[in-house]
Amino acid sequence: MQRLQDRVAIVTGAGSSGPGWGNGKATAVTFAREGARVFATDINEAAMAETCDIIRKAGGTCVAFRADVSKSGDVEALVRACVVEFGRIDVLHNNVGINRKGGAAALSEADWDVVIDSNLKSMFLTCRAVLPVMERQGKGAIVNISSITAIRYARRPYIAYATSKGGILAFTRTLAIEYAGKGIRANAILPGHIDTPMVHVDNPPHSGGVEGFINERNTWVPMGRMGSAWDVANAALFLASDEASYITGTELIVDGGLTAATAW
Repeated sequence: MQRLQDRVAIVTGAGSSGPGWGNGKATAVTFAREGARVFATDINEAAMAETCDIIRKAGGTCVAFRADVSKSGDVEALVRACVVEFGRIDVLHNNVGINRKGGAAALSEADWDVVIDSNLKSMFLTCRAVLPVMERQGKGAIVNISSITAIRYARRPYIAYATSKGGILAFTRTLAIEYAGKGIRANAILPGHIDTPMVHVDNPPHSGGVEGFINERNTWVPMGRMGSAWDVANAALFLASDEASYITGTELIVDGGLTAATAW
């Protein structure tokens, strides 16, 4: 449908943590299929290059830029580079997210800091750099990836992760209202259990191994399965497009009914 035809979209975390499709990778490819010129950024150069290669082979436009979005200098450089390359920024998709296991009494200060910086501070930095560009244009769409752990306990002690994801909701709402009269929309997506490479790499010990862990996650979801990265990407596409032109400051849950189920 070319819902993002000729628009410029920055996608952070556009690589993938392993073989297969992560949320950022799927979103970058989906945006490109819908006509966007994608400015892909990731700290993993090889993963980012793979995403751009997929887009280019399909006839799309993608520029790769390595950056650590928890560092203000890197963020300012990537935004400048995007404007030099494409002349504008229409969509900012904030996808970067990491996790460290541990509860309040066990988690180290270093792990707390790296999660908050990567998941929450990074969105502040990218928005701070991109908003002046969008404001000059009089239009823009920001999509921030949060998590259902922002509103539900994750069954495991992921206190830094949950705190960062909850902070994203407050940040997005505040941002949306502050810029509502300037043509800039901001919304958040709360994915539930999504079958991404991270699930296969970063999972707790399970008697059934990785396969047992995945099967267990499937049974937790009322729809009987985890979602895919494409489910998150399609939600992001909707919020980034003009189909959502009257939607700002909201939270879109993509979880197969998990947070609505009393069994949680």
